[in-house]
Amino acid sequence: MTTLTRKLECEWIPFSTDTENYTQETFEALVGDEFEAMMFEGEGQEIPSYIWTVNFVCIIKRSTRMYNDISITKIPRNPACE
Repeated sequence: MTTLTRKLECEWIPFSTDTENYTQETFEALVGDEFEAMMFEGEGQEIPSYIWTVNFVCIIKRSTRMYNDISITKIPRNPACE
């Protein structure tokens, strides 16, 4: 069994893909919400796996076809159930 090292960061760490450089400002503009924390899974990972904002948990998925890129899925942090 292997253990996965997870590193939670409460300050923004810039990262990039082949097509985009992600600063806190560009990410917040992209998702329309304010950054709170990010999590890197595994040693030496340069792209976070999860990013928390005030209203969402953003799942960051890597896609590598012809170039290194990511997709972002926003999930509401506190869904309202009636």
